[in-house]
Amino acid sequence: MKGAYYKMKEKAQEITTRILSDLKEQDYTDYTVGIYRQCYNGLQKYMEEERIEYYSADIGLDYIRRKFGISIEGLFGKHPSNVRSTIRALQVLWDYSEYGTMVIKVRPGRKPFECPGGFKESYESFQKICKIRNYTPMGKSSLFSILHKFIIFMNDSGIASADEMTSELIIKFLSSYSANSTRYIATIVSILRNYITVLHEEGYLDKDLAHCLPKIRIMRNGFIPSVWKQGDVQKLLSSIDRHNPEGKRDYAILLMVTRLGLRVGDIRGLKLSNINWNRKIISIIMQKTKQPLELPLLDDLGWAVIDYLKNGRPKTISNCVFIRHRAPYEGFADHNCFSRMLGRRMHKAGIDMFGQKHGLHSLRSTLARVMLENGAPLPVISEIQ
Repeated sequence: MKGAYYKMKEKAQEITTRILSDLKEQDYTDYTVGIYRQCYNGLQKYMEEERIEYYSADIGLDYIRRKFGISIEGLFGKHPSNVRSTIRALQVLWDYSEYGTMVIKVRPGRKPFECPGGFKESYESFQKICKIRNYTPMGKSSLFSILHKFIIFMNDSGIASADEMTSELIIKFLSSYSANSTRYIATIVSILRNYITVLHEEGYLDKDLAHCLPKIRIMRNGFIPSVWKQGDVQKLLSSIDRHNPEGKRDYAILLMVTRLGLRVGDIRGLKLSNINWNRKIISIIMQKTKQPLELPLLDDLGWAVIDYLKNGRPKTISNCVFIRHRAPYEGFADHNCFSRMLGRRMHKAGIDMFGQKHGLHSLRSTLARVMLENGAPLPVISEIQ
């Protein structure tokens, strides 16, 4: 934290020695450990020259300024790869200094949102409502991404607090997205209506300004979901090298989508306890709808998961079925949609779907189409969409 000095119980050299030892125990590659060691050696040399024994946030920022000739506000933001590796090593050093271990998700890659003072109380009240409503991680990420921009826009427009907002400014903010697709604008309108309505109900707005937002109707049949050719699906699966750990994992993930139609969030959150091997079923609470779902563990999928768990999954304490294959070995982040993984697999398989949506959701749409062609009941197919 800039401007503060925290004297640590351990000297910096003692902490960095412990970090490097822990990284080895957690199976980080020799190359990665070497990057950390190189950074800490440079930091130690700098601290010795300055006759400093204990690490602080300001010292880390001064070291970056001295080494790279740049000034940064904190250990976040986009920088060249050599700067990023140093920042990451200093993040870990900070975590160990403060908490005695690595805090993976406490140090985000971008500057955290700082709510303007006049909006803070109403913003925190809205956050509590969202928590009560139990929004999904991806839903909250999308919602707050727009909401943060909206609050900053209001603050920059000279509005001191939520109760000073006007319908004119709300429309002005919405107009800034006029070049976007109708569907995206409809999403923004929905988010603003949600936020403004809650603020009115909680007493932060005297008038319900949601009435000024336009009603945008999106026809449910106004577009045809992108689907794959069955030959391409088989080509994708057949091209995966199932002799290496990542291949085993990615093959099982893709089978979860193409054979069962599971959503990305449900695959990310799938736990070992969700699989009943004796009954050959997968039982989950769907992340999006919060409804229970029970699916058969089909033979090809079951054997693929077994192969991954026995022969591909890194040693980990995580109870997630599918985990990262780079240390630290834990479940995927909430924002990971496996799009990069799918893109790599498509490129290797020589599949080009230029002009079409080809995320994992399109594979779910493909399964729905196949089910329809095979005469499956519509209520069953609707669970895939």
